[in-house]
Amino acid sequence: MTSILRRTPPPINTASNKREVYLSEANNLFASACEQAEAGDLNSAGSLILKALDQERRAGGLGPQVLQLIKPRN
Repeated sequence: MTSILRRTPPPINTASNKREVYLSEANNLFASACEQAEAGDLNSAGSLILKALDQERRAGGLGPQVLQLIKPRN
């Protein structure tokens, strides 16, 4: 019984926390892309922009899925 009380509760809003991490990483990548573009390395800048867009896509995909909320009719 005491082992149950010692467990830490699961983090609240894990999807929200993950979304913030993905968006923060996207912002960092966009900033790095800007620096690379200003330095004249357009290939690296383009690659960083694609990685940042992927992070934004991942952030947008978190949360409840609409199809899982729809109940089938019988």
